[in-house]
Amino acid sequence: MSADPQTALLALSPLDGRYAGKVDALRPIFSEFGLIKARVKVEVEWLLALADEPAIAELPPFSVAAAARLRALAQDLSVADAARVKQIERTTNHDVKAVEYLIKERLKDDAELGPALEFVHFACTSEDINNLSYALMLNQARQDVLLPRLDELIQKLRAMAHAHAALPMLSRTHGQTASPTTVGKEIANVVARLQRQGETLAGALMPGKINGAVGNYNAHVAAYPDIDWAAFSQRFVTSLGLDWQPYTTQIEPHDGIAEVCDAQRRIDTVCIDLCRDVWGYISLGYFKQAVKAGEVGSSTMPHKVNPIDFENAEGNFGIANALFEHFAAKLPISRWQRDLTDSTVLRALGTAFGHALIGFDALLRGLGKLSANPERLAADLDAAWEVLAEAVQTVMRRHGLPNPYEQLKALTRGQGINEASMREFIASLELPEADKQRLLAMTPGSYVGLAEKLAREI
Repeated sequence: MSADPQTALLALSPLDGRYAGKVDALRPIFSEFGLIKARVKVEVEWLLALADEPAIAELPPFSVAAAARLRALAQDLSVADAARVKQIERTTNHDVKAVEYLIKERLKDDAELGPALEFVHFACTSEDINNLSYALMLNQARQDVLLPRLDELIQKLRAMAHAHAALPMLSRTHGQTASPTTVGKEIANVVARLQRQGETLAGALMPGKINGAVGNYNAHVAAYPDIDWAAFSQRFVTSLGLDWQPYTTQIEPHDGIAEVCDAQRRIDTVCIDLCRDVWGYISLGYFKQAVKAGEVGSSTMPHKVNPIDFENAEGNFGIANALFEHFAAKLPISRWQRDLTDSTVLRALGTAFGHALIGFDALLRGLGKLSANPERLAADLDAAWEVLAEAVQTVMRRHGLPNPYEQLKALTRGQGINEASMREFIASLELPEADKQRLLAMTPGSYVGLAEKLAREI
């Protein structure tokens, strides 16, 4: 739920203040409530798995109704329930132990579940619960929020690529005039990059472990030496939709989280690249922006329509990436068998993804305001006849004319070339007539190679 206006004004983070409504989709996942709910789910599922193991005679299988009651405890966990966990934590000073005590508190009066109290959190270290909880949270955020938003952006860009596939545009390599392209082809380049990185994000494995205090099943074997605990652990972790991590210290090494963060960071980087390019094209007049009634572009210059959405997106993607870089560099490192530095860092995952989500929102909003300006595009092309030098010297090379590159360099480099001087040069060449006429008919706007075809195929 979005913050009320007065609370928003006092929020330390803009995610809970100015931008609160834009990250509502992530709030149930990455909030303290979301973490507690995930922990309860893991604890409940672990208890159910233990009850289904025949070798654990002291914990008989639960009835269907009892299992449903257990799962409902996790599925229907309320904010009030989470608040009770926080109340318990004030005594325990341990957040995971507080979750264990809440579950025991809720089960103690149940005739069937009550006798199972001491198998809640059985043989677990807190990190067994935490790593699986964060893995579930990341999977949910990735599948339910991030990938759908990325797909929305890709579809918007693809539609723009197709719509402007044939609209010629002057390229600018090193900021200088270069071989023309089309607006659609430049957008298609971004679509291809985002598709690739989206596939990487979607395909990244999310590992999980449940193997005790130092990863060796010490307590498990002490209690039930005849159970194949590694196989049991694998079945449990994969039943949660996660990839089993067989070798760990006390903590799951977080390489999987780092991979997800790196994948999202690359997506954000592509988006920053797009924001900066579109910002520049707006400045050149290649795109116009729709004017919103009542909106102010500048507090002092009434004429301005600023590219604020692209600037907002770039800034938020940048904040997200600063955090993602830290996560990927820090989380896979832990002193000896465990230190606690990952605990506080993991709590900031939602902040990074929140800023990325705001970036997507701003970028989509900005793209929705754009319209191409064919007149301005054509004017720039018509003032850049020197770009045909590449085509002319390449045809000269084909037919063995002497020093084609050097001739065109002498004609064009640092000099003003117009339609007349370019065509005069072409007419003077000893080329087959068909090739000469093809070059004479060429304009900067028609010299786009396969750009239109490539844009339409994305």
